[in-house]
Amino acid sequence: MRILITNDDGINAPGLAILEAIAQELAGPDGEVWTVAPAFEQSGVGHCISYTHPMMVSEMAPRRWAAEGSPADCVLAGIHDVLKGTPPDLVLSGVNRGNNSAENALYSGTLGGAMEASLQGLPAIALSQYLGPRTRGLENPFEAAAAHGTRVIRQILATPADDHPYRLFWNVNFPPVPAAEVLDTRLVPMGKRIGTSFGTEAQLSPSGRRFLWIRGGDQRSPSTPGCDAEVNLEGYISVTPMRADLTAHDMLPALKDVWE
Repeated sequence: MRILITNDDGINAPGLAILEAIAQELAGPDGEVWTVAPAFEQSGVGHCISYTHPMMVSEMAPRRWAAEGSPADCVLAGIHDVLKGTPPDLVLSGVNRGNNSAENALYSGTLGGAMEASLQGLPAIALSQYLGPRTRGLENPFEAAAAHGTRVIRQILATPADDHPYRLFWNVNFPPVPAAEVLDTRLVPMGKRIGTSFGTEAQLSPSGRRFLWIRGGDQRSPSTPGCDAEVNLEGYISVTPMRADLTAHDMLPALKDVWE
């Protein structure tokens, strides 16, 4: 198996090293793992692509490349340049430092990389490690992902083939607990944390100029029942099938009479 991996935390991120180990196990001794990851952190860029300016792509080591672009850029570079003519069998993105459950998924560069791979017709999985008080003292805060990642990916790869025009990609979030305390895996929808959202905080520089920081919401806020964020906080790995189709299909029947 030939596997392409990327992330949004940057090519030197510890979560990428975890994913490299997972990918090597999946690929097997006769397989190949290729890395094309951002040269610098790209958290929060979503499915952004560098459409209006070029990006530099540099080979750091055999089968290891850094790109001055987003995770989606990295997937495009991997498929159409680094691996041109020999596309990967699977694209993995992560392991993100922090969760991409609930509304976080909409901002995530980790999911942006997986989404781009799905748009290119390839199977793709995004993986993220929820962090919290029970992971803070661990020598390896990615312990749950490291211990359970290969098994979960194999479960996903056993899913029947998808022939929808917008191919499935998968969002996997490992709970904020030690590996031995992970309860199980749950197939769940994307949720929404209630009463919290991203915001801004203003600060003045020493020269008196005003700047804004983007602030995330409370990651332990109550969420919609039975969703990814809820089961993660209960100790479960969440697995959520996703598509790039943003249509509100549930509203089409109710709106049909209005528009027709």
